[in-house]
Amino acid sequence: MPYPYRYLAEWFEYLNDDCDYPKWSQYFIERLEGLGAGKKGLEIGCGSGAFCRALAKAGYAMSGADISCEMLSAAEKSARRENLKIDFFVADAAALRTPSRYDFLLAPNDVYNYLPPEKLPLAFRRAAKCLLPGGLFLFDISSEGKLCGKVADTISADDREDVTYLSFNRREGEKIVMDVTLFVKRKDGAFDRLDETHTQYIHREEEVLSALRAAGFALLSEEGHLGEEKEGSDRLNFICRKT
Repeated sequence: MPYPYRYLAEWFEYLNDDCDYPKWSQYFIERLEGLGAGKKGLEIGCGSGAFCRALAKAGYAMSGADISCEMLSAAEKSARRENLKIDFFVADAAALRTPSRYDFLLAPNDVYNYLPPEKLPLAFRRAAKCLLPGGLFLFDISSEGKLCGKVADTISADDREDVTYLSFNRREGEKIVMDVTLFVKRKDGAFDRLDETHTQYIHREEEVLSALRAAGFALLSEEGHLGEEKEGSDRLNFICRKT
């Protein structure tokens, strides 16, 4: 099957309209302000750019990087539509190289779950090189409980007038493979079928913390989604500073 987000990119924000991007973005803004972050930021794995747009509106000078050209195309269109100046460029989170260094990095919404565990140490070292001294690094992972207990061996579906989303999910060892099918309505009323496969890896908390320390990050806090208690949360948020 084709690579992730080749087809889903066009529909990603539309199908994720229950994520409450404004509230999620405000969580980042509050954390950045509370820690005295500078104004120059990069979102790793920016996707269609929802967080970049929200932070740009809040006065941050944002850039966005993603491995998916289709996602970046969607991000650029949305930014232009809202008259926002955001620099987007192609980059692999596992081997990140940037044109400049930043006051902070964001990597929300499962970015590092797309990397196998053996690539995390390198990915974090590359992130550190892209930060200014004392820079902040905020990212999350989907928890083991979510991936194994709520995603593995399930079917996800979202049926709308113009598109239907199906995801057939299975666990294969330490990863979750999601075979995604979209049925997209054409102007003539017929539907096109589009298929792609997503693979997310299970990351255990201590392995993540060990890789962060080795990359030169100090953990400032660890919490659940939007600051909730981490115990039982679907996401683990790590807020770190480059030492």
